[in-house]
Order: sequence, then C-alpha cells, then structure tokens
Amino acid sequence: MNRRQFLSIAGAFAGWAGGIGETCAFDRSYSVDTLVLVDLDGGNDGLNTVIPYADPRYRALRPNLALSREQVIPLNERTALHPSLLPLMSAWRANELAIVQGVGYDAPNRSHFRSWQIWDTASHADEYRHDDWLARTSVASFDAAARCLATHRTQGGLNAIHVKLHGFDTHENQAHRHAMLLSRFAEGLASLRATLIASGAWHRTLVMTRSEFGRAARENAAGGTDHGAAAPHFLMGGNVRGGLFGMPPRLDRLDADGGVPVDIDFRRLYATVLGAAGIEPLPLLRA
Repeated sequence: MNRRQFLSIAGAFAGWAGGIGETCAFDRSYSVDTLVLVDLDGGNDGLNTVIPYADPRYRALRPNLALSREQVIPLNERTALHPSLLPLMSAWRANELAIVQGVGYDAPNRSHFRSWQIWDTASHADEYRHDDWLARTSVASFDAAARCLATHRTQGGLNAIHVKLHGFDTHENQAHRHAMLLSRFAEGLASLRATLIASGAWHRTLVMTRSEFGRAARENAAGGTDHGAAAPHFLMGGNVRGGLFGMPPRLDRLDADGGVPVDIDFRRLYATVLGAAGIEPLPLLRA
C-alpha cells in the first residue's frame, strides 16, 4: 500500500471519527448499516483457529498443540476450523461467513500496544498517528452489542459497535485456554446472529474480527505460542459472500521470527466497508 492509498483510508477514518457519538452511530453516507468489530485481544493463534490440517508442517511445528484430522471441522480438503467454532457452521453453510487468510501488515510489530495502534489508525508500522476512531464505541459483550443496536438503530447512520474479547495472549498452556476462548467467541457471535435474524436486521449487519497479530507457527516449551505475524480473520453477515479468501498459510516461508507471512493487508478489510479510493476492496459483500 503506497502513501496515497494510506492517506485515502486514513481520511475515511477521520470521517468516521467525526461521526462517533454516544449513540454508537456514524455518518449515514456509508453503505454498511451495522458494523460489529470483534477484537480478539492478545494475538489470536490463527493456525489453531483456521487449521491447515493437511499440511504436514503444521504437525511438525506443533507436536503437542496440533489438532488431529478427527478433531477439526473440515471446510475443504486442506483447511478446517477448530472444533470450538462449531456454532459458526450455520453461518458457513448459509454462505454468510467469509474467512480471510493471511491478514496483517508489512514489517509486523510484536508489541501489543503498538500493533493495536497500527490497526486502530490504519497506519504503517513506521508511522505514528493518534486518531483512535474506536475509543467511544466499545461494549462489553455480544449481548451488550445487540442491546446497543436495538436501542440506537432508529437514529440512522452506520451503527458501529466494538466488542473486545480478552485472553488470547496464549504463551503457555494454550490448548485448553484457546478452546475456551474460541467457544466464547463462537457462541456469542452465533447468538448475535440469531438475535439480528429474528429482528430482521441481519442482512444489514457486518461482523469483522481483528487481532493485533497472530502467533508464531512453532509451539514453545511452555505449551503455548509466542507473538507472530499474519492470521485469519472472519467477516460475517447477511450480505456477506461466504467462503475462504486469501492464500493458505505458507508454513515453508515463515518470517525471520517464525510468523506466518502476510498475504492480505488489513486495510483492505477496512476498505471493503469504507470504500476508500485507491485501495482495492475484497470481494466479500454481495451487490
């Protein structure tokens, strides 16, 4: 992404920031009616979330953490979901769940604080901005998100809700912890979907996950994984074009610190919603 493209999307964020208020509503000019941003805080382990189960390198890198073919939920002949994500399969079968693989940014920063700053401001790794456009839209849970949307939808504009799920910094004893975290995420998201379908609002809703980085491909000696680079992300909604997008993780081409290489710049996810000029959106939304 060049500087002109960056400034375009940064300008779009500035427009969003100017519209944020306590009603959780943004400027009505954007095409998405409801945006739910779900942060998997701590750095979600992408390889045990969207699993390259047919790649022998996966088990070689993770002799203890790798899930077996019998445990996972296959999506195709080489990619599967963690079993804790079973509640999302209804959306997958309805073609309402898009999984974008290899999302991140060039020269990834392994600091939690700095990487979130990059995601929040759509900046480059070597560029510092301070316009955190998400600061006033946070809620504590998926249930709170549903209540906020129900309360403020009639006020018009783009309703934007930010849900932060903590605990994904799994340096040790990851297997059980990660399974519980993914279960909480999937059950909450499935519940939100059911609520919005019942209210007739699901077709106007887009859910997008974020995480400051993925985890290292190789497990560590403490039964966990260290900070990494790229990771898969989920987009879900009634108007989403479901399926797998992006390249599967190249476990034979890890970066110098053992992270999965970036295939898709995270700002393209934002551009899919914002339509920022000069940035190619991903084909994730139906016309």
